[in-house]
Amino acid sequence: MPKLTVDGVEVEVPAGSTLLQACEAAGAEVPRFCYHDRLSIAGNCRMCLVEVEKAPKPVASCAFPAGDGQVVHTKSELARKAQKGTMEFLLINHPLDCPICDQGGECDLQDQAMGYGFHSSRYDENKRAVTDKHMGPLVKTIMTRCIHCTRCVRFSTEIAGVTDMGMLNRGENAEITTYLEKAIDSELSANVIDLCPVGALTSKPYAFVARPWELKKTESIDVMDAVGSNIRVDTRGSEVLRVLPRLHEDINEEWISDKTRYACDGLKHQRLDKPFVRKDGTLQPASWAEAFTAIAAKLKDTAGTKIAAIAGDTADVEAMYALKSLMARLGSPNLDCRQDGAKIGDGPRASWVFNTTIAGIEDADALLLVGTNPRWEASLVNARIRKRWLRDGFPIGVIGEKRDLTYDYDHLGAGPETLAQVADGSHAFAEILKGASKPMIVVGMGALTRADGAAVLATCRAIAETYGMIQDAATGEDGETVPGWNGFNVQHTAAARVGGLDMGFLPGKGGRDVAGIVEGAGSGAIEVVWLLGADEIDIGALGKAFVIYQGHHGDRAAHRADVILPGAAYTEKDGLYVNTEGRVQMAMAASFPPGDARIDWTILRAFSAEVGQTLPFDSLEALRRALMAEHPSFAAIDTIEPAAWGAFGTAGTMDGAGFASPIENFYMTDPISRASKTMAACTEELVLPKRAAMTGTDG
Repeated sequence: MPKLTVDGVEVEVPAGSTLLQACEAAGAEVPRFCYHDRLSIAGNCRMCLVEVEKAPKPVASCAFPAGDGQVVHTKSELARKAQKGTMEFLLINHPLDCPICDQGGECDLQDQAMGYGFHSSRYDENKRAVTDKHMGPLVKTIMTRCIHCTRCVRFSTEIAGVTDMGMLNRGENAEITTYLEKAIDSELSANVIDLCPVGALTSKPYAFVARPWELKKTESIDVMDAVGSNIRVDTRGSEVLRVLPRLHEDINEEWISDKTRYACDGLKHQRLDKPFVRKDGTLQPASWAEAFTAIAAKLKDTAGTKIAAIAGDTADVEAMYALKSLMARLGSPNLDCRQDGAKIGDGPRASWVFNTTIAGIEDADALLLVGTNPRWEASLVNARIRKRWLRDGFPIGVIGEKRDLTYDYDHLGAGPETLAQVADGSHAFAEILKGASKPMIVVGMGALTRADGAAVLATCRAIAETYGMIQDAATGEDGETVPGWNGFNVQHTAAARVGGLDMGFLPGKGGRDVAGIVEGAGSGAIEVVWLLGADEIDIGALGKAFVIYQGHHGDRAAHRADVILPGAAYTEKDGLYVNTEGRVQMAMAASFPPGDARIDWTILRAFSAEVGQTLPFDSLEALRRALMAEHPSFAAIDTIEPAAWGAFGTAGTMDGAGFASPIENFYMTDPISRASKTMAACTEELVLPKRAAMTGTDG
């Protein structure tokens, strides 16, 4: 490990470190534009010049290796002159757009110009101008501002795994472009906006909307998928204006998907802001008292066994717990949180979580994907797989649909026949798994929501046990216990699913699951169905059942409902969510529900009093105490406890049909994203043309 001196401070850094990293370790500030610690080194901007004793000229610290005995100066006259000269050079062609630039107030160029810039420029020549480029409905371009740091190019190529962006020409004629000026075809494309150190790439939907100092910033959790990305919700008044990523190394690093970032405009459209009761065949506005009275009147003469509840994909833990408690008091065993009918929940917790953890993907040395398209189902998980693959090209096998996943893989087959061959060792990929020290399998909802899902799950468990994916804890070199490797993983698509499974929001003794509830509603065996934001079931098959819809958007289920109870969206309430890893996280309210809408657990608490079954909590704190007393795992915020292994799945015959991902359109998967104009624009430009090309139609 080399030792060197930076501004009089001696530091020791790992072998292979750069001078810039050594300067950071010594606490010295070095300006930079092109350098980013998650991207390859480019050395384009030259802003990080420092003086190294005995060197003939200032060196670019981002690309210069740290060596033993070096003496570095970051604030010497030579270094400061070089840094200021570079800043002056970068500003030769940069327009004076700060008053109208959306990057204003959050701009690296502004910040560093204050510290390293001059009050005026010595260059009198005409500034160059560059035509703006089309990069799709999300990224706005003002390319005259570009300083050619190539962060966007490196991100799209290295992290996102698409080759849509690049730099053409040289010198003064250099331009960043998408070559044919097409939309960036990536689910992570808008992260280039955060990376751009100037105002060349900005948010198209957010253009000229607000300045950063006008906004209230709230740290929260995303619910657009089951990854649980950490986000910051920026609001002005009661309106959510934008969503940005927060750093969480173990989950999303510092990236978020485009749906996470831009579906928030759906919070403004098709909102339910008052109760409705169906009268004379039509839904009519009502007061809360009228809505509760209508439900209570129906429940009064209905046996508990004829009442059912289904929790939707974005429900918070507190709301599900309150609904489960209410159903128990009403005597109903018919409840389910598995809208898609996934055949999970009957075994130990290890059978329904991502045991390896998202960060743990980087430790694996072989991967089998079964019935999942992680690029659409969990974009940040897919990015982590690509990150691991880039390191040394570790072997990946896919059983299911053949899709572009941004990394090379072996397409082993379409469905259960291939899965069985891997399980019995007759497939060539079985040898790869057998030779790996830390193999892993990821099973998606495309495999588990089928009628034979339990048999598929049992086969996947057999693979995990046969090929050493379940390893016991060991003792490390320092004598400490090293957790055992668990390579069995379930990739969920719903933010609410693991939380619902953890609390047992499942059919009780003699109770019906989702399929049974829908069938019972159609046949008359189920007379009342309470939908907690559940819009992805077969609404048309509910027959004459009395449907109560508690949710925040006028989506599919609201049109069928007999009573609508307007709830709060994820940005409007404090709530717990459990991601696909089993990590409990806390979302915080950034705004208030619109109109007469209320937070979901409070609706259930108020209604319970109406029917004489008052729930034993009057505050969120009291509810959480009751929840955590009954289910202690919810008290462990942002931690992962290894789940015990055991038997699960049901051995049986598997259908011959191939596995298919449940997501047909990445940009529209829930009521919020379906109400988003931005997601509609993405669908029109990025999804429909591909669909038309595949089917030979016009979309």
